[in-house]
Amino acid sequence: MSRFRKIIKNRDFLLLWIGQVVSQFGDRLNQMALIAFIFKRAPGSTFELAKLMALTIIPVFLIGPIAGVYVDRWDRRRTMFVCDLIRALLVFVIPFFLIDMKSLFPLYIIVFLIFCLSRFFVPAKLSIIPDLVDKEDLLMANSLVHTTGMIAMAMGFGIGGIIVEILGVKGGFYLDSATFLISGILIFLVSAKKGLRVRAREVLKVGKEIVEVIRTSIVEELKDVFVFLKKQENIKTILNILFVLWAALGSIYVIMIVFIQRVFSSAVKDLGFLFVYLGCGLFFGSLLYGRFGKRFSYFKVIFFSLIFAGLSLGVFTITSYHFVDFRLAALLFFVLGLSVSPIMIASSTLVHELTDTNMRGKIFTALEIVVHFAFLVFMLITSSLSEYIGQFAILIIVGGIMILVGIGGMFRRNDKVI
Repeated sequence: MSRFRKIIKNRDFLLLWIGQVVSQFGDRLNQMALIAFIFKRAPGSTFELAKLMALTIIPVFLIGPIAGVYVDRWDRRRTMFVCDLIRALLVFVIPFFLIDMKSLFPLYIIVFLIFCLSRFFVPAKLSIIPDLVDKEDLLMANSLVHTTGMIAMAMGFGIGGIIVEILGVKGGFYLDSATFLISGILIFLVSAKKGLRVRAREVLKVGKEIVEVIRTSIVEELKDVFVFLKKQENIKTILNILFVLWAALGSIYVIMIVFIQRVFSSAVKDLGFLFVYLGCGLFFGSLLYGRFGKRFSYFKVIFFSLIFAGLSLGVFTITSYHFVDFRLAALLFFVLGLSVSPIMIASSTLVHELTDTNMRGKIFTALEIVVHFAFLVFMLITSSLSEYIGQFAILIIVGGIMILVGIGGMFRRNDKVI
């Protein structure tokens, strides 16, 4: 507790921490406003919503490798402040100018630019924390940032849904713009620490390194990963499991949003509250697995969790389709969160235990590419497919596949150690 009080009394860290709580809330508010906007412009269209959500994911592939090079050379505090300021202006443009336009293309461009800036902001935020706290306080600082960030994210969905319902889509975007501005001001007030800045003579050098990063981070690095995977059957299994999981999440993400909007007859209010229960399930699932997970085999936990996640999804779909009961839906979303979180934790822990230090970053890079690729591709596929076979059928099919994969894994693996 004394260390916690020490960190809270650290003015610079406190400013960063409060700013990030505000920013995390603003991110969720932005997402709820976008969902409500698509609901207003194209009600029931899964493909329009999928196109918009795809633009929030594509920057991971295009900008992520480039951003890492720049963030390591720029002043991190200044990078975060500029990103927040520009994002505040871009979000402000949406209700002020774009929201009443007939074409959605300008909105897509703005959303894409906002999330491109986020790819610079996130690594700068993660990198600046050691500059603000003492080494012995680093673990507590990181835990505080991640825990409160998770809570702010979960609550942001629920409160953001209510705000958008009350203030309307325009009001949601204006408030979201204000959260970016507040976050930027708080970051600006952080004392200027020793940082790395790009000098004119270093621009050419940075440019060459960017080209090299793009070339190696996706192609050359993955070659090393594939060679490594040939020798590590367990890591290959984890890769396959995460591909299935994120393909399933991508398949149901947009479908679930539109399904909930139709069943509960609201744009974002009930959706937001259900996401809060999902977030709570993820949070408590992480705590429970961290406390009791060592007693069980990693792979058995993963496959058992897949079965329960599929069952939760199937029961939610069937019960919500035949009668509307928000309390039951909330309980099933909570169980879904409880079921998914051990898969993430067990997979990451297995990668830590089975890979050498010099391969760990490459493996996690490969996992990041695989999961985002699976999510994006299957989100676009099912959003188009739902126009023909319906949202109910897709949710049931995905839940059934998760159950079958889990059962198959439980019976096919002779898993005594891991």
